[in-house]
Amino acid sequence: MIGSFRNFAKSKFAGILVGIIIIPFVFWGMGSVFSSGNTNSIAKINKENISTQDFIDHINQSNIPAETIRNNLDQNIIEELLSGLVSTKLLNLEIEDFDILISQNTLLKKIKENKNFLDENGVFQRIKYEKFLLENNISAAQFEKRLKDREKQKNLFDYIGAGTISPKFLVKRLYEEENKKLEVDFIDLKNFYSSKDNISNLDLEKFIDENQDQLKVDYLDFSYAKITPQNLLGIDEFNQAFFDKIDQIEIDISNEVNFISITESLNIKSINIKDFRFSENKNEIEKKIFELRNNFFDIFENKNEYILYKIYKSEQRKPDLDDNEIKKEIVELIHQKNKFDYNKELIDQISDESFTEENFLKMSQKNINTITLNSVKDNKKFEIDAVKLLYSLPEGSFTLINDERNNIYLAKVKKFENVDFNEDNFNDNLNTHNSNIKQSILRSYDIFLNDKYEVTLNQKTIQRVKNFFQ
Repeated sequence: MIGSFRNFAKSKFAGILVGIIIIPFVFWGMGSVFSSGNTNSIAKINKENISTQDFIDHINQSNIPAETIRNNLDQNIIEELLSGLVSTKLLNLEIEDFDILISQNTLLKKIKENKNFLDENGVFQRIKYEKFLLENNISAAQFEKRLKDREKQKNLFDYIGAGTISPKFLVKRLYEEENKKLEVDFIDLKNFYSSKDNISNLDLEKFIDENQDQLKVDYLDFSYAKITPQNLLGIDEFNQAFFDKIDQIEIDISNEVNFISITESLNIKSINIKDFRFSENKNEIEKKIFELRNNFFDIFENKNEYILYKIYKSEQRKPDLDDNEIKKEIVELIHQKNKFDYNKELIDQISDESFTEENFLKMSQKNINTITLNSVKDNKKFEIDAVKLLYSLPEGSFTLINDERNNIYLAKVKKFENVDFNEDNFNDNLNTHNSNIKQSILRSYDIFLNDKYEVTLNQKTIQRVKNFFQ
């Protein structure tokens, strides 16, 4: 199958409980794009189809301009929209299983309590309600259905996460521990690592010999051709005739029709590449072919074109040190290994308690950096997980930590200091803690739904939707 939605499909759906994605926008004129074949179905939950019309209706409920969609295709906006629709369908199935109902009286009460429809005295004003419906181009029946669906979902979530609170005294103890001040002494280890300039050609050769299996470089010989409506049909738009041609190419590939025969029959030019080695500065299409090298003959979508490719040869070679780019990469690997070895030695010394205060002072030459952290969330200097590690250690402990740029430091937990208890901050912390527990339960429920329902996606239809906006 063609398209960038493969990985998404394997995951079925993403995070359906914690923030359902329903992004509304308005667009028209898509009917002709889905006029034939199996494109009437864009997804399936178990044996129930989600039609393309369902998806169109889903996205027609919003206000995002088509231009915004077009500009965010590479950010998987179509996939997220479909995820929202699938999520909604799944939740509706669960609501049916739980037999969750919302009475008409409850619905009317929700509407009459909506602050958008109240006057300055807190009294419901029908004229405000009707004005809201007109301004949003929605009927009362549509609004009430959406409100009823939201309330059903809320009741489902409340049911799943019911009773999830922690004892206050335990949270208070945790709060006090996490909000202590912590004074930390630290040394930047960058000055202790050996320089790249000290790595000789002999070091390079030795490193390659010792790691030759891991360092072999892949080289490819391949050909590829760009396929667009213009070079295939002489037009600029993606139409059904174009996609029929793409479908035929897929069939030819599966029938092992050779690359040259396909390109000649279509009268499209091919590009031939020999001894291709991957690097970041290479052509994006050629890098993509390299990534797909385990599949020697295929076609894939690339922005506003399709790429047909054939790999003729793939081989691994010993790194060539005459290639400056490869040499630079090997030097960096050796440098990182040297850093790793130095850090490991320090960690081993700390673990077996052979690293002492005297060692620390000797390394610092009494020029020690000091910082005060205000809580376990204070990441102004060190990466947040490193801060959590520091707070988990007793005073006088040594450890290695890093910052956001992955610079490594040798740190000493110098001193903790209790702070005055803040009731307001604690209550906020308590609410957050209980909310996190509920979120964790909902994520577990999300996993349960992944096992309960089988979601499959029609990749071709998804690609046609994306092509419509290009």
